[in-house]
Order: sequence, then structure tokens, then C-alpha cells
Amino acid sequence: MSLVPYALARPFLFGLDPEAAHDLTLGSIARLQNTPAQCLWSQSRVDDPVTVAGLRFPNRVGLAAGLDKNGRCIDGLGAMGFGFIEVGTVTPKAQPGNPKPRMFRLPQAQALINRLGFNNEGLEAFLANVRRARSFRAAGGVLGLNIGKNAVTPIENAVDDYLIGLTGVFPHADYITVNISSPNTKNLRALQSDEALDALLGRLTEHKALLEQQQARRVPMFLKIAPDLDDDQIGVIAATLKRHGMDGVIATNTTIARDAVKGLPHAEETGGLSGAPVREASNRVVRALRSALGAGFPIIGVGGVMSADDAKAKVAAGADLVQVYTGFIYGGPPLVPQIARALARR
Repeated sequence: MSLVPYALARPFLFGLDPEAAHDLTLGSIARLQNTPAQCLWSQSRVDDPVTVAGLRFPNRVGLAAGLDKNGRCIDGLGAMGFGFIEVGTVTPKAQPGNPKPRMFRLPQAQALINRLGFNNEGLEAFLANVRRARSFRAAGGVLGLNIGKNAVTPIENAVDDYLIGLTGVFPHADYITVNISSPNTKNLRALQSDEALDALLGRLTEHKALLEQQQARRVPMFLKIAPDLDDDQIGVIAATLKRHGMDGVIATNTTIARDAVKGLPHAEETGGLSGAPVREASNRVVRALRSALGAGFPIIGVGGVMSADDAKAKVAAGADLVQVYTGFIYGGPPLVPQIARALARR
């Protein structure tokens, strides 16, 4: 049912400013989810269950964080056949993000650039939306909640924001993602350095253990990292993940590199580049992580998954699960079952 509406809607949506198209689409889904109108985009979920980090995922295809920052559309997006949905990034306090315009299409490269800057309505509103979601999880879908820090919080106090976020989302998450890799919050990626990462993960895993004991439930915690890392940095991150008993890693966020889009309109815009141009960098990080972490350590691969073949390449590189974002913008809902069927056949 979703193919015809998206084929009709895409020319209209791509004629709008990218952020306006995004807001219009999410607003419509938020209003119409869990109503009869949801049949316009709902799709049967491909059944390909897999257990990763102790969680049973109905299939291997997820929606990456960043599309639904406020968690308004969990059920509506979940109806498109995803095995898991990740929403956020949420910060403790509401913030407007960076000045507009801050999102740009590069259709010649099947890419986007964004410098949104964790624009969101804050933790309280986010959790209210998460609590309202019902049908996706009732049908077995897995929900990840992605946490970050406020822009006004000094980097030396970042751990305080992450602890607030962890405490808030813990009762409501199937898994939690710690986002330290967005290029659009000043100095955030400095948290990927060895000493800063060691201190951050030490505090977070200690607090998570306390929450698990208090609330008698286990919630896996993942770290989301950037594609712009060399082999030594990846090795340090892998060792730190294992030392602190982290449950998994998500590779990767957007890139600040521009080599693959040089000369294209908007290519020099500040922000994170996503889509096809980040594919190889993301796959390189996934391969390096798998080599350093060994078999069995959960890896979610994201970055440049524009087709079923891209998803298969991500899994071949070492990912257990894949997420889509920019590929979903360009390909629409039909991409979800296409990938899920391809991965199931593997």
C-alpha cells in the first residue's frame, strides 16, 4: 500500500525545503498513526527474528535516530515493517538547535547534509510521547532511546546531561544509545577520545547497574560513534567498550568529510553528510570494530544503506543489524521490506 502514495508524494516533498518536508511528513504520521488512515503506508513486517544483546528483534532492519527526535511517530513509523525503531537524540532540556536553513539535499549523490544540532522538545515531552506509543511494541517491535547533551552544557560537564538522560529513559527503553558522535554540537566528538570516553562510560555503566538493580530490569546500552576515526582510535574505542562492559556499538554517525561530494551544490555546507557518500567509511569502521571486538559483540551498522545490496554489504562487514535514515528518505517505505527480505535470505 505504501509504494503508490510515496511515489506520488516524493516529487511534492522534494520540491519543499528539506526540513519543511520532514516536519510535514512527521506531523502527518503523528496525526494519522493508529487510525484507519495508517493503511496508506503500513506494510507487513518481514519475519526474520534474531537475538542481539539479549533482545529479540523481529527482523534486522531499524530506523536510525535523528528522524523522529521527539518520539512522536513510533507507531506510525513502526507500521512500515521495521524490526526496531530508534528515536531521539533527546537532551535533558528543550533546545531549538542551530539556525535555519540547516538541512540540505544532494540528490546527485543520494545524500543529505544536516546541522540540526539536537533540536528537540526536551526529556519530559519525549518521555510523554514514548509512553503514548503502543502498537509497535505490542507487536514485538524493539524501541531504542538515544540520549545526548544540551548545547549550553560545557563539555567538561557532559556526563551530567547523559546521567539525566539515562535515568529518564531507562524505564521506557528496550535499549539505550549514548550519542557522542554528532558533528553539530560543539566539542561533542571530543568525548570519543580515550580518557574522556573512559570517564564517561565508567560513570554511565556504574549508574546503569544501579538502575538495573533498583528497577529489576536489564536494558542494553550502546555507544554511537563517528565514521571519521582512524584505526588507532577505533582500537581504543573497542577496548574501552569491552573494559566497561558496554552491550554494543552503533557505527556510524554522519561524516564531516566532503571528498565524495566535492563540487556539488551545497557540498560545502557545514554539518554532517549522510547517505551514499558515507557508505564506505561506515563499512570500514564496522570491519575494524568487528576485528577488534571479535565475534559476538553486538554491532549495529548504519551509514549509506540505500539498497538491499548495501545492507548485505554492511552485514558482510560485521554488522548484526542495520539501520536506515537517508536511504529511507530517498527510497521511502518500500526500502524496509526490500532490505528485510534480502537479509532474511542470507
